[in-house]
Amino acid sequence: MFDGKSILITGGTGSFGKKYTETLLRRYKPSRLVIFSRDELKQYEMSQQFNAPCMRYFIGDVRDAERMRQAMAGVDIVIHAAALKQVPAAEYNPMECIKTNVHGAENVIAAALHNNVEKVIALSTDKAANPINLYGATKLCSDKLFVAANNVVGSHRTRFAVVRYGNVVGSRGSVVPFFQGLIDKGADELPITHAQMTRFWISLQDGVDFVLKNFERMHGGEIFVPKIPSIRVVDLATAMAPGLKQKIIGIRPGEKLHEVMCPADDSHLTLEFDDHYVLRPSIFFQGLDDNSHFLRNKLGEEGREVELGFEYQSGKNDWFLTPAEIVEFNSKAMQ
Repeated sequence: MFDGKSILITGGTGSFGKKYTETLLRRYKPSRLVIFSRDELKQYEMSQQFNAPCMRYFIGDVRDAERMRQAMAGVDIVIHAAALKQVPAAEYNPMECIKTNVHGAENVIAAALHNNVEKVIALSTDKAANPINLYGATKLCSDKLFVAANNVVGSHRTRFAVVRYGNVVGSRGSVVPFFQGLIDKGADELPITHAQMTRFWISLQDGVDFVLKNFERMHGGEIFVPKIPSIRVVDLATAMAPGLKQKIIGIRPGEKLHEVMCPADDSHLTLEFDDHYVLRPSIFFQGLDDNSHFLRNKLGEEGREVELGFEYQSGKNDWFLTPAEIVEFNSKAMQ
């Protein structure tokens, strides 16, 4: 469905945007692929790697509504990956996080409707489910905006959906490059925030593939959640530096012990498919009496309702990686 399409990625110079670009160019033949981001140096560096005739590099900020409208002219598909994502930074700079993650989401939605874009998927995070930090709260607001946008499309063809997943192995600012940097510098210990801390674990390629597939699955209004493994942070440290001492330093501001992707409070909205979950909208859209049509997606895959009280949480996951499996998983993910 991406052949011959004009595609725009906000935050396109980030880890996700670069992997998405590489995958699109390898598998499809888009007519135009627009990388929209703020940093001219990152755009220059990315253009040295990705310079296919269809590539376009637009300097701009999702906070700028007019520039967003200009950039989306003639675009068919949008992947909204731009966000401020560092939990401690968001705690100390709340208004900056709100401007990008909430007001930026509004601008993406308005620009998509203005230009009659076909489909939009916004990237979310497990921190948006039952949020306890500002970053998670802004992404929950963003999720709600993109879901509700399907109720105001009117005569436009535009449909909006959300993809939510956990920690991406090796992404910028994440724990793997942080640990690796300490190991490379000869650190005699690795800092662990809590001995029982767990996280959902996904490779960048798996995240990209999941988003690509959901463009084909979506009706509009869904939050898609992949079934992925969990890890214990102590096991990650053991896998990366066996025998190296681990020092418990305490949970950072806004950090959770375990992450949630499908909250128990949303169990009445949650559908289970073979390899993913879908959170149906909590509101009903114009012209629909109920949300039962989400039980069958656009690919014909059938879902089923989960039990009331079901929660998809990293500490209660049925699928945990051992230290040896983490080594193998990370090795493949970083290729």
